[in-house]
Amino acid sequence: MTKAFTRTSNGKAGKPGDAAEKAEQAQPVRVKNYITPSGLQRLIDERRFLLTRERRAVTEVVAWAASNGDRSENADYQYGKRRLREIDRRIRFLTKRIDAAEVVDPEAPRHGRAATHVFFGATVRYANAAGTERVVSVVGVDEVDLDRHHISWMSPLARALMKSGPGDSVILRAPGTTEQLEILEVRYEPIPVKSFIEPTGSVAPPNTRSRTGSG
Repeated sequence: MTKAFTRTSNGKAGKPGDAAEKAEQAQPVRVKNYITPSGLQRLIDERRFLLTRERRAVTEVVAWAASNGDRSENADYQYGKRRLREIDRRIRFLTKRIDAAEVVDPEAPRHGRAATHVFFGATVRYANAAGTERVVSVVGVDEVDLDRHHISWMSPLARALMKSGPGDSVILRAPGTTEQLEILEVRYEPIPVKSFIEPTGSVAPPNTRSRTGSG
């Protein structure tokens, strides 16, 4: 079986956050956010951190800075208000992604074609015409990690591989070239997603402590 798919000119993935936000803008309103359990947990952990730690800390700095006089020339106040807007925007984005999440566990039991063909959560080994083999895992747009070969289910490659099984060929047509890939193996196994790590120093905006005791 052969499937054709046209690769977009801007098919390269960027940072995970950028990919997720761009994908959300491109999706119809009711498109579900397919994601693995560990990917969803990472979004939840980040939102919890922003709500319970960083936003609270920045709010305290803004309140302190506002009490120090002219807000228009107060760098701590201006920085804090700008950072609060960024935090709130990120919280809104994460909340929308979490609310729309459709969790698919790659390790869940599968039967029939769902166990042997490429769907969300599949890890696929394929080869190009030169015989070079590669392995990719199909994950959500919030989980893209090119270092680990985790590709979005909305990416050109994933769409081309989708519903194919071992022995099938897929064709990627790009401007001026055509690449044929052969599916060698499809398996469903744990897909390790990086856990959310709190940014260093993110809850300590500058100058707060040194100025608190002044005056």
